[in-house]
Amino acid sequence: MIQNRQRLYEAILAKQSFLCIGLDPDVNQIPASCGTGVGGMERFCKEIVDATHDVTVAYKPNLAFFEQYGAAGWAALERIVAHIPNECMVIADAKRGDIGNTASRYAQALFEGLGADAITVTPYMGEDCVRPFTAFGAGRWNIVLALTSNVGAQDFEFHGDPPLYERVLEKAQAWGTPDNMMFVVGATRPHHLARARALAPEHFFLVPGVGAQGGTLEDVVKAGWNPQCGLLVNSSRGILYASPDSDFAEKARFAALELQNSMARCLKATA
Repeated sequence: MIQNRQRLYEAILAKQSFLCIGLDPDVNQIPASCGTGVGGMERFCKEIVDATHDVTVAYKPNLAFFEQYGAAGWAALERIVAHIPNECMVIADAKRGDIGNTASRYAQALFEGLGADAITVTPYMGEDCVRPFTAFGAGRWNIVLALTSNVGAQDFEFHGDPPLYERVLEKAQAWGTPDNMMFVVGATRPHHLARARALAPEHFFLVPGVGAQGGTLEDVVKAGWNPQCGLLVNSSRGILYASPDSDFAEKARFAALELQNSMARCLKATA
């Protein structure tokens, strides 16, 4: 368990990496050598973890890929989470967002039941749908969606004066601290990422959109860096599906190492 942002920064320095690997196991893309169904999905994820855990500081399982299989999928997710080494943060990519008691039950299910260290949270119902996720003490993080990397972000997140994503960044900081709250800020709009950093200078950002969605690591570092790095850069498809064959874990490690090497250069350049 990574207790706070200082410990997270120490983990980043130790591994010379601020990589987060998304575990989005699409059964239609999993190599045939893993088998089929839930069992194949579990084997695939565990082999990815075994091949990459020394070069990443976090894994982000997307719960939808497991929940679609009901109890069997959830049980597989529990075993995958248990398989992830303790020095790596587990981010439950759940995008939960509901009020009061409901939010508290979501938090309990994912923090205490699943054993996640962090949960992605949708803030658009306001303070009472976020605060329950900050009530679980040290080492439990909520990661608030602010500016996402998808095309549809323009439908709502840029509307208003100031834009809605800026309002989220400004308002939500009062509901937690930089030691238990991060923000999702996508890599695909670097100038908005820079604006987000100006509004939330101390918080870590979870940054999707590097690679397959068109964002670059160089742009992310230039726009989003802070004195403690302040970034967890997510990569999913570029690592998971680096090969469709039985060498998928080896090729995943190679793809992760390429990113880690670039991140190490960034860390050295800013030391």
